[in-house]
Amino acid sequence: MSNTSLTFLSNNHNSKLYFSKYELNMILSCYSLGVSRGNWMDYSIYSNKNEAIFFIYKHTSAMPEYSLIKYRNKKENKYFYKLIAGEKNNNDKENIEELISILKRKNIKVIK
Repeated sequence: MSNTSLTFLSNNHNSKLYFSKYELNMILSCYSLGVSRGNWMDYSIYSNKNEAIFFIYKHTSAMPEYSLIKYRNKKENKYFYKLIAGEKNNNDKENIEELISILKRKNIKVIK
């Protein structure tokens, strides 16, 4: 099986879109770095027929600080990823590695 394409079952129109094991591994390893640095406290995962979203929270009762979204472009029959940081929306990417590298850069604290 391919690492990036095993999450949408097209034969069942009611199936949900999920993150693959490979994608979740990348996301959770980045998330665990943020937790160990004290930047993030909680996460949640939401999925429906059209998208899968990984929310990252700084505090448990707050709005998500980051939302990593996977969605399927029906015209091109490809998956795309989007990172929403607060009100800022990064451009759509075709691979999750680019978004994870953005998250890792945002997770670095500068100590003076």
